[in-house]
Amino acid sequence: MPTTVKGVIARAEQQPAELVDIVIPDPGPHDVIVDIEACGVCHTDLAYRDGGINDEFPFLLGHEAAGRVAEIGEAVTHVAVGDYVVLNWRAVCGECRACRKGVPQYCFATHNASRAMTLTDGTELTPALGIGAFAEKTLVHEGQCTQVSEEAPAEVAGLLGCGVMAGIGAAVNTGQVQRGESVAVIGLGGVGCAAIAGAALAGATTIIGLDVDEKKLAAAAELGATHTLATTGMGPEEVAAAVQELTGGFGADVVIDAVGIPQTYETAFYARDLAGRVVLVGVPRPGVELTLPLLDVFGRGGSLKSSWYGDCLPERDFPYLTDLYLQGRLPLERFVTGRTDLAGVNTALDSLHDGETLRTVAVIA
Repeated sequence: MPTTVKGVIARAEQQPAELVDIVIPDPGPHDVIVDIEACGVCHTDLAYRDGGINDEFPFLLGHEAAGRVAEIGEAVTHVAVGDYVVLNWRAVCGECRACRKGVPQYCFATHNASRAMTLTDGTELTPALGIGAFAEKTLVHEGQCTQVSEEAPAEVAGLLGCGVMAGIGAAVNTGQVQRGESVAVIGLGGVGCAAIAGAALAGATTIIGLDVDEKKLAAAAELGATHTLATTGMGPEEVAAAVQELTGGFGADVVIDAVGIPQTYETAFYARDLAGRVVLVGVPRPGVELTLPLLDVFGRGGSLKSSWYGDCLPERDFPYLTDLYLQGRLPLERFVTGRTDLAGVNTALDSLHDGETLRTVAVIA
């Protein structure tokens, strides 16, 4: 039978998120109901709330979560009741042109639940990134559940569901950072600091963290940055010159833009070495345009890449990174800088404007 639980929704653009009753339907054949234990407060949820994604209101917010499988559909084989899982928004289909070409990290037809969660009056909810995890329970496709070690606390493991995975993957998967290389990361929020950690994990020997907010530099240093620089008042050319100075006058092998505005991308473009790689993982706002001299694009060589979800494969990457955390080799706990409950989610979303925390986590169960 359908179940009524508490969940956090965005009812209209630029309006506060609300904690309300929502209805979880019975799972379809390949659907799974998950009891949510913890869910990170991510900038993507802020964008959903404020109308920066689309206008398919009302949204059921939350997507960076871990919990336990409570109920499964009749055809589910991927997980079982009681499994401890991290939710993901890349449940690869295995059949689209990307999957058939052997690049499932670009899957164009990822799976979502077959039935809609609703308000108590029957209004259908749009779950954030197909998940909707600021709730006591949520309904997802079985492929959106990735089983990880139960030894990892939910408030830590759940971070792999989005921001931390995006940052680590931007360095390791998209940027393909190699041992001994130099890396610069622009923007030291949760994703940028995760990119710092990913660069350290990959064996980079020079890791430069850059941000306009000097308060963010300490976190980057704790996560592996060998150099940090507050860039307040500096233009793209000045920041690029500073990176070059820290890398023998050449520029970094990989520069990761975790902000996603024209100024930071231009900085990344010129702060890299010849034939270096630029990775864009910060999500630009709609309508933003970039202008670069085409001769410079040609003449500097290398590659300009976008990183979608850190080019991750959840079934490969989530258990691996969880194991590294449990071995003490990936300090995921340092990303948790605040805790709240479902009633405090809207305040936590507002606080993202201040940039004071890496990640606030809503602890639900």
